[in-house]
Amino acid sequence: MSVSDGTSTTRSLSEISEQETVRLSIDLVAAARHNLGFLRLVAESQWLHQRPTTVEAFRRQVKELYDELWMPLISDLMVGSNPPMIVPPLDIEWVWFCHTLNPVSYKQYCESRFSKLTGKLAIFNEENEEYALDVCREIWIRKYPCEPFENEVDSNMEDPVGRHEDLLGEVLKQKCLYTRFSEPYMSELVYLVAAKQRYRGFLYMLQKFGDGISCLVPTSDILLMWLTHQSYPTAYSADVKEIEGYLGKMVAALETVKEEEVQETKKLWEKTFYQPYEKAGCPVITGAVKVKPPIYWVVTNTDANVKYKSMVPRFLLEVCVMVRLNSDRKNMQGDSTNEFLRCRMIRGHGDLKLNTPIHKFPLDSWKKAWHLYCEFGTKGIVTELRGRGGHCFKGSQLRDSVTFTWNDLLRAPSLTLGKECDEKVRVVASMTPPVQGAYLLKCVPDRVTDDSGAMVSDVILRMNQYQPQEGRWLSRTVLDHLGRECFILRMSSECDANDRVGAGLWRRGGETPSNVKHEDRIVEILE
Repeated sequence: MSVSDGTSTTRSLSEISEQETVRLSIDLVAAARHNLGFLRLVAESQWLHQRPTTVEAFRRQVKELYDELWMPLISDLMVGSNPPMIVPPLDIEWVWFCHTLNPVSYKQYCESRFSKLTGKLAIFNEENEEYALDVCREIWIRKYPCEPFENEVDSNMEDPVGRHEDLLGEVLKQKCLYTRFSEPYMSELVYLVAAKQRYRGFLYMLQKFGDGISCLVPTSDILLMWLTHQSYPTAYSADVKEIEGYLGKMVAALETVKEEEVQETKKLWEKTFYQPYEKAGCPVITGAVKVKPPIYWVVTNTDANVKYKSMVPRFLLEVCVMVRLNSDRKNMQGDSTNEFLRCRMIRGHGDLKLNTPIHKFPLDSWKKAWHLYCEFGTKGIVTELRGRGGHCFKGSQLRDSVTFTWNDLLRAPSLTLGKECDEKVRVVASMTPPVQGAYLLKCVPDRVTDDSGAMVSDVILRMNQYQPQEGRWLSRTVLDHLGRECFILRMSSECDANDRVGAGLWRRGGETPSNVKHEDRIVEILE
């Protein structure tokens, strides 16, 4: 449904049809997921970023691959309706990927060298990719028997770059590209679907307002989709043909932009779609330096603590709440100086009450009210509009409230929901898909035990007819983030049977334990 902003009619992202904006001829969701895996592999391949290796890979690409081997080979094979499924080795694919991120330069090279634009196959399945690499190796060896398929680095070779120094600089510059997209939630399917929808909206905005803008600054999710689109040259060239003249106004990765340019993009997006441009997990790219998030996202493909079944994983998400006062707010009755918005969790954290005076929010634009990192177990957030009492009254009175559950946000378009609060305030909440976070554990002191695990006490002595309790173990109970008991740590030593944390026996009436060296102690974990 269209929303009136007082002066113009705006549209939601989901209302934009393919006929009204750029048609995407490639599955960007699958392609982006594949590219994230590829960028992660490149980032983990440290040998690829050492200058001798990069120069060697670049020499192969420029002198041999582009001029003699790879590009002629792929150009000849990419003909007809069923070209063979091939993928180059990692070093070649990386340089090729970096070159496609400069579409103008890449297109000029291909047309001058082969009289056509050379593209690549969309291979997203890991098994198909391994098969394609084997096919490429066979074709390579058969066609170029004297040229090794894998990269062979000679650290003593001369730098042969010469006139291609610009492209080498592009490759070296892009080596840190993955740091912009390394958050684990970015590879989640629901995040990529939302990113594709926002990218379509971005292209729609560029197509509709391209003549009247100086530049557009993408957020990280839109940038990911744009780079993915560019990495498939033939599809990208055909898709953006109608807006080719406006593409230079899109700020590329690693470019530094001014705050005025960011604000121009935000205002245009808000005017077009009546929702905030910035959202959870999608910061605006403002320069080459990436700001570290205030939380450590643990990226792991396996659970390192699967051995301990009692440990319950915790899932984290990022949530952003944006607020805007309705345009007719100034004509409404009431003193806004006594009103404020409160944010609290649906479940748990009862003492968490974040208050912000309502007069701090603007009428003509969106403002970030809260930016939080939450556990999925909190269920969601509640935003309350409250009014303070007079001078003689303490506390505040609830006027209205809106609730955003995590499940509702996960099902919402672009992972974003907007609601009205008391017809005065427009509240928009967005979130990232929940991902498994680090285990949050704490140790609490427990009783001292003997070799058998029994508590050292008069009660146990009496039950054992006052037989001395041998050994001494300090115990700690480990609790998870929900306060549930996970396991027990018992600290001991590798001394004789009577020696643990301290040597000696426990008898009624006293004991005389002696110290044990720290390096002799051991730790036992009991579930």
